[in-house]
Amino acid sequence: MKKYVVSLVRGYVVAISAKSEQEAKRFAEYYIGGESDLSDEREKERFQFRIEHIEMTTNDAIDIEEHK
Repeated sequence: MKKYVVSLVRGYVVAISAKSEQEAKRFAEYYIGGESDLSDEREKERFQFRIEHIEMTTNDAIDIEEHK
């Protein structure tokens, strides 16, 4: 079997409750890992936010190379 290196670009739509737009942006960028919420309950309580929903909207392979 051959081995390949595939470069992916993925985009998400995230519904998040937060105190401000700036915090919503910052927490979404930091705590989203794929389609998973990486924050724990302690962080949600401390920073007063909640990730409500994550939806992948794009999933594109932009480059592929055979790994040598």
